[in-house]
Amino acid sequence: MPTITMQDGTELYVKAWGSGRPVVLIHGWPLNADMWDYQSQALAEAGFRVIAYDRRGFGRSSQPSGGYDYDTFADDLAAIIEHGDLSDAVLVGFSMGGGEVARYIGRHGTARIGRTALVGAVPPYLLKGPDNPDGVDGSVFTGMKEGIAADRAQFFVDFGKTFLGVGRPGVDVSNGLQQWTLQLALQAGLRGTLACVDAFGTTDFRRDLEAFDTPTLVIHGDDDQVVPFEVSGRRAAGAIPGAELKVYAGAPHGLYATHKDRLSEDLIAFARG
Repeated sequence: MPTITMQDGTELYVKAWGSGRPVVLIHGWPLNADMWDYQSQALAEAGFRVIAYDRRGFGRSSQPSGGYDYDTFADDLAAIIEHGDLSDAVLVGFSMGGGEVARYIGRHGTARIGRTALVGAVPPYLLKGPDNPDGVDGSVFTGMKEGIAADRAQFFVDFGKTFLGVGRPGVDVSNGLQQWTLQLALQAGLRGTLACVDAFGTTDFRRDLEAFDTPTLVIHGDDDQVVPFEVSGRRAAGAIPGAELKVYAGAPHGLYATHKDRLSEDLIAFARG
């Protein structure tokens, strides 16, 4: 570390803080590992080895032409786990990163994994269709890509407000937090930013969730305007045997920032379990 080279030559930026049981944090779209800084600091101080990395195409990692699919993302995660020789690890995936957790388990199993947590995560399946009638209409994802292609900076100014719940009841979001979110979003490459809309918007993780056999915590805000709770959090918890569901009342999608202390406390307690 701080970089690990994948089989296709892509270099992933990795940072590790603290020592103890490993906790691997996988970030959401279109951010990078720094979104986890509050939780990383708290977990490291609580006696854990915290590993957070920038997904390919995002942050300080390489921006390859391809590989923006969940099989590749899961293999990237596997390479990081193998490189660090991690065992009994706690995997935590936020939003799009929850898909990495699901596909990793579906593809690589849980031999090195002790616990899993899905935070505001996209599984089991976002896209609306005949077998998923309550999902998100495909036009939403098409509109996102069109907005990014037309004016990426302004798109993320606007999207950031929805992401953080600006103006929603009981949510207090500073201008600084909005600017930080925008800064992280604009560190990503355009190609990966666009391609990942298709990845998280259209990938079906239902079979992957069937492979979960470790204690699992699902955390979701019930006022999430980006990844709807009823479509994702509630269904994921119902699909994973024995999963614990914690609903943050009134919380938006970006609860890692708006509810940072509560999330840190819940993750620490779960990782100690």
